[in-house]
Amino acid sequence: MDADGSKRPTSDVSVVMPCLDEAETLGACIRAAKDGLREAGVGGEILIVDNGSTDGSPSIAEQHGARVVQEERRGYGAALRRGCDEATGDLIIMGDADGSYDFSQLEPFVRAHGEGADVIMGTRIKGTILPGAMPWKNRYVGNPALTTLLNALFRTRISDAHCGLRAVDRGTYPDLGLRSTGMEFASEMLIKAAVEGKRIDEVPIVFRPDGRSRPPHLRPWRDGWRHLKLILLFSPSALFLVPGLILMLAGLTLLTLQLVAPPEAPLEIGALRMDFHWAVLGMLMVLVGYQVIVVNYFAKVYAVTHGMRRADPRLERAFGVLTLERVLVLAVLCVAVGLVVIGVVVNAWISNDLGRLTAASTRQFIFGAMLVAVGTQTFFNAFFFSILGDGYERAPGWDR
Repeated sequence: MDADGSKRPTSDVSVVMPCLDEAETLGACIRAAKDGLREAGVGGEILIVDNGSTDGSPSIAEQHGARVVQEERRGYGAALRRGCDEATGDLIIMGDADGSYDFSQLEPFVRAHGEGADVIMGTRIKGTILPGAMPWKNRYVGNPALTTLLNALFRTRISDAHCGLRAVDRGTYPDLGLRSTGMEFASEMLIKAAVEGKRIDEVPIVFRPDGRSRPPHLRPWRDGWRHLKLILLFSPSALFLVPGLILMLAGLTLLTLQLVAPPEAPLEIGALRMDFHWAVLGMLMVLVGYQVIVVNYFAKVYAVTHGMRRADPRLERAFGVLTLERVLVLAVLCVAVGLVVIGVVVNAWISNDLGRLTAASTRQFIFGAMLVAVGTQTFFNAFFFSILGDGYERAPGWDR
C-alpha cells in the first residue's frame, strides 16, 4: 500500500525471463505470459534477457513479440539484475523460461502487489508440485534446509525461499542493492528485503517438470553451497560470533578452574582428574575463540564495504572509540602483563635451581603465555582493522 494506506495501483507489469539456450520452451512461456497479463487485466511487456544462447533463442523471443536484451556476464543473477534494470513496469515478475512455471497465472502476483506487498514469492510447497518436477534432494533436503536457516537468521516466514517465480515492486528493487550474479541471487533478494523491512507475501503456484531435453543449469551441490555461503556472510554472528564466544568462554572456564586448583595436585571433580593439561586446552580454546570473534567483525566490515549488508552504527561507534592507537596500547599492556606472569614463574624456577615446576607454576605459565598470545593477536588485528576501517568509511554502502 501507499504511505496513506491506499492500495497500490499496478498499471504495467514487466515479465522478465533469463534465457540461456531455451529454444524448446521459450515460445510457450512467452505465450503463457501474454495470457497471464491479459487475465490479470494489466498491460506490460515481456523481457527476455539472453545470457549467451547459441540455439536461436533471441530470434524466437522476437518472433513472439518479446523484447530482448543481451547480458554478457554469465549467471542467473546477472541476467535477472539486467532484466530488472531494463524493466519499465510498476511490478517486475521474474521466472525461468524452461517451462516449469506457469506464466499464465500472474493474477495472484498482481493482486498481492496491489494489496501492498513489496516482494511476492511463489511457493511450490504450499502450491502443487507435479511428479518429476523437483528432485528429491532439492525438495526434501536442500530447499527446506536453506529456507529454515534463512527464516531463523532473518526472521522471515517463507515456505519456499528458492522458488524461481517471484515478483518485486519496481520502486523497491533499487533499495535492495542486489549484487549476486549466480543462483544465490534468490537468497540475496529475500535477505535484503527482510533486513530493509519490506513486506514479503507468498502465493501458491504449480510447479511442473521442465520441457528441456538438455540437463538443467542448476547444480544442486555447487549452487546450494553458494546459497549457504551467502546466507552466512549476511549473518556473520551465526557463523563466527556465537561459536567464538562459546569457545572463548569454555576456555576461560577451564583456565579459571586450573588457577584455583590445589597448588601441588590435580583438580578433582568427582572421578575426573584435571591436571595442567586442561589449562593448555583452555588456552587453545581462548585463542581460537578470540580470533574467530575478531573474524566476525572482519566479515561485517568486508560485507559493508562490498555493499553486501547495511552499515552497522555500533561498528561505526567502535571505530570512533577503539582507535588504532588505543587498541595498540591495550595490546602492549596485555603482552606486558603476560610477560610479568611468565617472569614470576621463571624467577621461581631459577630460585629452585631449575628444578621441577609445581603444578601451580605450570598453570600460571600457561596463563601468562595466553596473555602474550592474545596481546600479539590484538596488536596485528588492530592494524588490519585500521586498513578495513579506511575502506569502510569510503564505502558507498547499500543503505548510505
